[in-house]
Amino acid sequence: MEAGRSSITIGPKSGVRDIDFDKSSKIEMDSLENCQPEMTARDVIDLVQLFERNQIEVIIDGGWAVDALLGEQTRPHEDLDIAMPHQYVPLARILLEVLGYRDVPRTDTQDCNFVLGDVQGHLIDFHTYTFDEQGNLVFGLPYPPASLNGLGWIDGYPVKCITPEWLVKFHTGYQFDENDYRDVKALCQHYGIQLPSEYLIINTRESKELSE
Repeated sequence: MEAGRSSITIGPKSGVRDIDFDKSSKIEMDSLENCQPEMTARDVIDLVQLFERNQIEVIIDGGWAVDALLGEQTRPHEDLDIAMPHQYVPLARILLEVLGYRDVPRTDTQDCNFVLGDVQGHLIDFHTYTFDEQGNLVFGLPYPPASLNGLGWIDGYPVKCITPEWLVKFHTGYQFDENDYRDVKALCQHYGIQLPSEYLIINTRESKELSE
C-alpha cells in the first residue's frame, strides 16, 4: 500500500456490498500467515488482462508501477497496488472471488481502500476513486487526474500506471524504507526528476561512502 497518500471519503457510500466471512473463508484467509506473499510479473499480467477483458479500467500503482515505468523488474513484490474508478469495484470483486480471493481484514480498511488475497499468497491492494464530470473528486482516494496517465511495461506487456513524477511525490511525506529509497532513486535517475529533499541525506551519505 502507498503510505504517502491519505484517503478522504466524500458523499454517500457507493452501495458496494460487504462480504461476510463464513467459517471456511476465515480459515482460508488465516492460512495467508503460513505462506510468503508474492505477486510475480505473470500474476500481474494475468490480472490486468482479466480486467481488460471485462472493460475494467485499472492503473498500476506502488512497487509494480515503479518497475513498469523502468521497464524491468528490480525486486520481488509482496502485493499489487492498483487504482481504479470505484464504479468497477463490484465487478472486480465478483471476478476475483471466482478465483478464490477474499477480503483480508485490516484495521484501516475502507470502501475505497481494501485488500483482497488468496491462499497462494497473492495480495491486491485496491485504491479507488470517483470524479465528477468536471474532474473533481467526489469519493475515495485523492488521486490527481494527471497522475493516472502513465504508461509502462511489465515483462513486455503494456500497462497503465501512475506517472513517474507523481509516483515520486507519492513516496514523500512519510517514513520511507530501503525499498522506497531505491525505487525513488531509480525513477529520478531514469526520468531526470530531482530527488526529493528527504531522500537527499541518504543519497549524499551514499555518495560519500562510495568516494572513500
